Amino acid sequence: MRIRSPRTRALVGFAALGIFWGAFGAALPALQRRAETSDAELGLALVFLAFGALVSMRATGVLMDRLGPRLTPAAVGAFGLTGFLPGLAESPAQLSVLLFVLGATSGAMDVAINADAVHVEEASGRPLLNLAHAFFSGAVVVSSVSTGLLRWVGAEPPTVFAFFAVVVLIAALAMRTGGEPWAAPTAEEHPRFLQGVPAWLLVLGGLGALAFWIENTWQSWGAVHLERTLDAPPAVSALGPALFAAAMTAGRLGVHRLARPGTERTVLVAGAALAGAGSAIASIAPAVPVALAGMAVAGAGCAVCAPTIVSIAGRAAAPHERATVVGSVTTLMYLGFLVGPAVVGGLAELATLRISLGSVAALAFLLTLLFAVVRLPRPRSG
Repeated sequence: MRIRSPRTRALVGFAALGIFWGAFGAALPALQRRAETSDAELGLALVFLAFGALVSMRATGVLMDRLGPRLTPAAVGAFGLTGFLPGLAESPAQLSVLLFVLGATSGAMDVAINADAVHVEEASGRPLLNLAHAFFSGAVVVSSVSTGLLRWVGAEPPTVFAFFAVVVLIAALAMRTGGEPWAAPTAEEHPRFLQGVPAWLLVLGGLGALAFWIENTWQSWGAVHLERTLDAPPAVSALGPALFAAAMTAGRLGVHRLARPGTERTVLVAGAALAGAGSAIASIAPAVPVALAGMAVAGAGCAVCAPTIVSIAGRAAAPHERATVVGSVTTLMYLGFLVGPAVVGGLAELATLRISLGSVAALAFLLTLLFAVVRLPRPRSG
């Protein structure tokens, strides 16, 4: 099967990425036990995952501006080929190394599919980023529940990760066509890997890093919180990331249908406030149902932050450097993935996981204030 529509190809790419990371979040407690890692060691391994993504993201954006959408299926295929690696880890050191490699290919795929979506959005004049990220979140729901069922029947991490890696490879094969060539930049317009980043992009990337910190905390630690703090069985703990992602799907679909150009600030402020409220509820919850409700509220809030920021950045960039700008802002945003897991794991080791997750709620309320006062760049045409 080959996909002909650029819009459909972008949606399939986001769904493939979500399928894998939904499985990753739901399988993380089993992966932690298999690799015999403490909370702090798991946090460090997740830092290696994010650092691998940081290494590849900006470079992928620069290459995308030169090569166009034909790079996307190659990036998706590379991610699929490395998707089985986490299941092989049997020690904290192995887990860190394998997650670094996985992070590098994941970062390349992330930038490629976002750059594709930005170009399709601009070419068609129709919004796409929130819808595409909704496909990601919807796929996370499906794979989270599926992983919980696989664990329930006794599947170990090697089997789980191999299965979902194959799914990503099938998506890469389907995406071989469907990307319309972009206008080729002149030699003088070619973006360079080593060049300055404008202040507005640094600000957007920093805000996105805080949003990703909150989002990745619940995707990565939600199941662990339910199993260890509230004694939930594996099949129930998998509902944490699943409900979080389901709420993100609903939030993104709602914004895609209802939000209008010029309402980006309102969307961001409301999203961060909801993320803070939900995180607070989930962190202090006395029982599993309350924690799940809090995660759902947090997911609905987190949902709109990343796609809105990427869309703002892409529309503010010149056409010949859109992928580079997407790669740059995504790299900055992933700093939240780099710092967040280490802080959450380290604080949980020093105090409790409840306190660590409560600090994420405070961070979300700070982000609400920042979204209310920062200056957002205007769209650029031509």
